[in-house]
Amino acid sequence: MKTVKYSLGILAIATSFAFAQGPPQGGQGGPGGRQRPEPSEIFAMLDADSSGGVSLEEFKNGPKAKEDATKAAEVFAEIDADSDGSLTLEEFKAHRPPHDAKGGKGGPPQGGE
Repeated sequence: MKTVKYSLGILAIATSFAFAQGPPQGGQGGPGGRQRPEPSEIFAMLDADSSGGVSLEEFKNGPKAKEDATKAAEVFAEIDADSDGSLTLEEFKAHRPPHDAKGGKGGPPQGGE
């Protein structure tokens, strides 16, 4: 009986270490193992008028922003480093939304590493 408990304990620890390592090397694993698009690709999709900048209205028309327009405006203000009302590709690339340990949006994992 002790051997079974010991084996299960070792298996649980090994599994937790495997998941703690994050996505596999060589790509950004998204939900379901899909590749996340590059920031420049997302920026190009948001820049509906191809002006080289993304306005608040263009940003609010993005698929994620349609879920919560108020939150979208807050995120836009965070990304717009120079507060000129338009996002540049550089500003967009510099902004990295926080992700929790499960790969979803949220703060960094609590309690140290």
